[in-house]
Amino acid sequence: MRLNDRDDIISMTAQWKGERFPDGRPKVADRYLDALYQMTLEELWKPIFVKGYENQFIAMKSLHPEFKEDGTVNKKLVGRAVTAVYAPTRPDYFETMMETAKERGWHGTPNQWILDSLTERDVIVIDMYDKVFKGTFLGGNLTTAVKSRTKTGGAVIWGGIRDIEQMHKVPDVQVYYRGVDPTPIRDFVLTGFNTPARLGDGREAAICLPGDVVYGCSGGVLFIPPQLVEEVVDGGAKTQVKDLFGFEMITLNRFTTAQIDKNTWTEEMLDLLMEFIRTDPRGEPYRELDWSREYRLAREGDPTDTQSAL
Repeated sequence: MRLNDRDDIISMTAQWKGERFPDGRPKVADRYLDALYQMTLEELWKPIFVKGYENQFIAMKSLHPEFKEDGTVNKKLVGRAVTAVYAPTRPDYFETMMETAKERGWHGTPNQWILDSLTERDVIVIDMYDKVFKGTFLGGNLTTAVKSRTKTGGAVIWGGIRDIEQMHKVPDVQVYYRGVDPTPIRDFVLTGFNTPARLGDGREAAICLPGDVVYGCSGGVLFIPPQLVEEVVDGGAKTQVKDLFGFEMITLNRFTTAQIDKNTWTEEMLDLLMEFIRTDPRGEPYRELDWSREYRLAREGDPTDTQSAL
């Protein structure tokens, strides 16, 4: 039984070429995680979706609202995924699983094993097969443990939670979940630890690999492949400044909404955008971005740009 196997993790995340944790998970740099707090779901989702990653978002409810009543940010969830997959119990497999845990020095219940592995800025992503009754992966005590180990991390549970009143009192931790039940967790086995995890069913399902960057907001949770994070962050910043500029151009009747909404802008539009970034104080945070690809597509055409931007 291969649980939390370094070779397996490296193999399934082979497109990541950067630093890794001792367990093999990709370690996306903190500066990119920090940048995600200032970005929206749509800014991050689009560059993933157009590359074919169409199953990375799942709508879920959260322990804390993303925004306060005054509109300021309350709590987003950003971190690196630690995944686990569970199934209904059966006696023979349960014995084998417990023997494996004993050999590895794991103590407690199969949900506690995952928590014991966590480091700072980790997020546990749990496929609890939508089990809520006796599927309460987290309660007050284990949420406190998540906060203690991850500092700013949290949890995404395709299953249940309990002790929600206690959980609300744990500061600076965000949890996404399917349902609440007072029953303690029972009758389950661990089938995968840092393996691909599925959350949802049918067309609404999403997939998360260990080391994916987890982005949780008021709409749900997005799982960003680590090898795309740098491009996604820069792409999101470009979307932000294009929106700033585009809204102004539409207000001034310089361009139509159809022109602004195109994936590929003309060289004339890009030149005006560059002037805006250079001269307008609002453009200062975006002055280090590289726009050579956008200019190339403007000159050569973008074969994928057959309709307005997503």
